[in-house]
Amino acid sequence: MKDSKQLLSQVEQEIARSQKTSTTAAGPSDSSQNHGERAPSSELIDAINQVFALFRINYHNQYHSAFGDVTTLNQAKRLWVESLQRFSPDAILRGAKKAIEESEYLPTLHKMIGFCQGSPALHGLPDVHSAYIEACQAPSPKAEFNWSHPAVYHAGKLSDWYFLNSNIERVAFPVFRDHYRTLCDRVVRGETLPPPEIKRLPEKTETPLSKDENLERLASLRKDLGL
Repeated sequence: MKDSKQLLSQVEQEIARSQKTSTTAAGPSDSSQNHGERAPSSELIDAINQVFALFRINYHNQYHSAFGDVTTLNQAKRLWVESLQRFSPDAILRGAKKAIEESEYLPTLHKMIGFCQGSPALHGLPDVHSAYIEACQAPSPKAEFNWSHPAVYHAGKLSDWYFLNSNIERVAFPVFRDHYRTLCDRVVRGETLPPPEIKRLPEKTETPLSKDENLERLASLRKDLGL
């Protein structure tokens, strides 16, 4: 059996050939032309290359059964590049390793997306109802509260603190839930949310000028302006 470096090199050559063929022979896809989708980065392509190499080593017979010819293999690579570009390259590689550790079967693209996302708990995200309770009960100033995760704070802020505190759960929870889930999706895709911005009072405050000082400044200004 070839070693991993040889396999990785071969996979890289295969995907490079497939991309060259699709660009020169068929041209850009209709979706790329119509919607202006950005081309996949070299880091993303490298991550997909490594994923296929790892799967080839770990799921040898299943891999060759699923990708028995070059055409099928290249089509699969293009599909995975397109579908997984929402994730960072690191998240994709972590997902592949997780798939190898937890599944004895070659993962489908759908399962691979799940492995890349991981569970919210793995990212330190509380479940949605616990997050809602935390947002409703957090004291003011909200930015200074010790939040379990920045996503809870941002979901509360987007929902409007007054709205959360002045409406019953049946009304307020769906609004918070939608914002929180959107933020959770961003986190599991590898995005780091900013911490709450704490506004501090300026260290120095100017002492108001006296009446005489104001008159003196006004006279100086008139002199400079030639009035």
